[in-house]
Amino acid sequence: MHLFDSVQKEKQKFIPLIEGEVSLYVCGPTVYDDAHLGHAKSALVFDLLSRVLRANGYRVTYARNITDIDDKIIKKAKEQNRTIEEITDFYTNSFHKEMSLIGVVPPDLEPKATQNIDAMIELIEKLIEKKHAYTTPDGDVYFDTSSDSNYMSLSHRVQSEDERQERVESSNYKKNQADFALWKSVKDSSITYESPFGAGRPGWHLECSAMIERHLAKENQPFAIDIHGGGADLLFPHHENEAAQTRCATNHALAKYWVHNGFVNIDGEKMSKSLGNSFFLKDALKEYDGEVLRFYLLSTHYRSNFNFNTQDLQVAKRRLDKLYRLKKRLFGLSGSNEQTTFKEELLKALNDDLNVSTALALIDEMLSHANETLDTSGKHKQLKRETLSNLAYIEEVLGFGVKNPYEYFQFGVNTDTKEKIEQLIEQRDLAKKEKNFELSDKIRDKILSFGVNIMDTAQGTFWEKV
Repeated sequence: MHLFDSVQKEKQKFIPLIEGEVSLYVCGPTVYDDAHLGHAKSALVFDLLSRVLRANGYRVTYARNITDIDDKIIKKAKEQNRTIEEITDFYTNSFHKEMSLIGVVPPDLEPKATQNIDAMIELIEKLIEKKHAYTTPDGDVYFDTSSDSNYMSLSHRVQSEDERQERVESSNYKKNQADFALWKSVKDSSITYESPFGAGRPGWHLECSAMIERHLAKENQPFAIDIHGGGADLLFPHHENEAAQTRCATNHALAKYWVHNGFVNIDGEKMSKSLGNSFFLKDALKEYDGEVLRFYLLSTHYRSNFNFNTQDLQVAKRRLDKLYRLKKRLFGLSGSNEQTTFKEELLKALNDDLNVSTALALIDEMLSHANETLDTSGKHKQLKRETLSNLAYIEEVLGFGVKNPYEYFQFGVNTDTKEKIEQLIEQRDLAKKEKNFELSDKIRDKILSFGVNIMDTAQGTFWEKV
């Protein structure tokens, strides 16, 4: 397996720190607002990476944090006259629900910032002790970037003094403009935590370093974890600062491999709340099945910037429809878990830095071959078994085709209508059993009036939206 390392700027052969095991940490959401398409893209990329690692036989420990204390959260709580917990619980639950709808498997670990304050304080104390951090007269604690000769080695950034000042907290007591806050003193009545440095709150960059040390880092290893991931916008300053903190506080570097996904653009324009085009995932889910969004957002290489537009989304849906139509064609048959050439080629493509374009081309080819062969003769038992095995593997590794194929084509029909249709199908089944075919036909016509088709199969009667 090869992954593109953001620091080395090239593909690297993946060799884990401990044979057979992989530790993966990804920066999660700050839970003060609904998840947008950028959150969805990042979550999907690392869901795919963890699936591919597992398909290669690795035992994966995947951690994704929740930032549940932040100035934006406090501001939102004040605006809505709600508690911090009410805000963070609401948006954390929403995030989990929406991730589930797009097929993102929950991480193995999901540490919250508020549950790891003691670990952050401990890390700050180490940095102060090693003279990589200093306290200011107003009670803040800053990381001294000039004390780290390797600072900026992660992002390879060369910045002007003006840019440095724009990207970090301002303070008259900082030694260097690039220094960043590890602990922010708070003198008002807002949320604070007690510490040896005084009442305050931890800096955002500190959070992930401390959680990785507590939950994932192994002793006597040159790196705390195997892979650190996140969006490309986090490379600087967030990941740069994380790496510096860990490097200076411990006897190891933070991550052996750094993996970053590209930006999401809306109709060719970078997604930004300030531009008013921050497309919330919940809005997209009202219009499209979650698996269609998954397929679409994963349809281009993870490092490429993704241009979201409805025309391409419709094309992606039609592509996924083909998979489900084949699955429907084989519905009710039992498959096998046998190894196939298709499975080997699919994993080979994904092992090449998650080359999803090649993977999807292989899927298209497999679908076409299976359909053409079945059209010629429906008696190919071996082909059917292999195809079902291939479809199951796609489901496992890529998360496509996980639904009942008939239910997949029901998207867009509201719950009340679904219930009415199911009741009518039961009534029709009863009429057919009683050989009341006139009533059965009337009920069928009533079902069709909802804009759906019905299919009578050996497994029962199914319906789908026209």
